Amino acid sequence: MRLALFQPDMPPNTGTMMRLCACLGVGMDIIEPCGFPLDDARLRRAAMDYIDHLDLTRHHSWEDFIAHIGTQRLVLLTTKAAVAYTDFSFRPDDILMVGRESAGVPEYVHDRADARIVIPIKPPLRSLNVALSAAMALGEARRQGAV
Repeated sequence: MRLALFQPDMPPNTGTMMRLCACLGVGMDIIEPCGFPLDDARLRRAAMDYIDHLDLTRHHSWEDFIAHIGTQRLVLLTTKAAVAYTDFSFRPDDILMVGRESAGVPEYVHDRADARIVIPIKPPLRSLNVALSAAMALGEARRQGAV
């Protein structure tokens, strides 16, 4: 299982997800460009020394990421899905993707995703924090034995 961040734009959230992945033994892919330098001090502060225990792969573009993952199943966590994350069957070789905090992902990413899942929330609220959403989905994947 891996967590992919599509062009993240908030260092504290990225750092939090780095720490999450390190603690769960989940690899991370960061798809650039990011909205901040990856060596940003705020990122390191959020990830703390956990970053040294992280299997991190940086991809300079969406195309590089797609070439790298080959046929692995890409599971997009999005507010535009119909399947609840708790109703989805995760697999150990899945790549769970989250979008940019400010804009989600573009349509071409939606089109490439093999599956789309959502965390149901109370209307009329729009979405949860991306790091919290990643933690919930990875927690469910772990409960299912995929992590």
